[in-house]
Amino acid sequence: MNEKNNEFWEKLITLVETSEVIIDRPKNSPHPKYPEFIYPVNYGFLNDTSSMDNDGIDIWVGTDNSRTINGIICTIDLVKRDSEIKILLSCTKKEIHDVINIHNRSDNMKGIFIENTFINSKNICNLIEN
Repeated sequence: MNEKNNEFWEKLITLVETSEVIIDRPKNSPHPKYPEFIYPVNYGFLNDTSSMDNDGIDIWVGTDNSRTINGIICTIDLVKRDSEIKILLSCTKKEIHDVINIHNRSDNMKGIFIENTFINSKNICNLIEN
């Protein structure tokens, strides 16, 4: 099972490495439809990818210099009636905590964090496009 887990993380790393990261919702900005939702970390998507909402795969980009994928959050949203993954890249422990909390503060949305446990996880450099 661990080998399959490592293969998942390898593929996710490749996807992020070969994608342009677009930050369209900077840290401390409000959500366009729900202004009470303030982004605690830079948030965006991987350009030229697709997710359940037919937009790019969501990504949280923190301030840690490690440039590694911390993990993913799997969400269930009862308002949108969908499920998605959201990648966490270069997040500090506090940023991970903040992102987990923001996905669990509503009765209509819940998320679980799955940590990247791939031992040979490599750094991802020169990714962020603002």
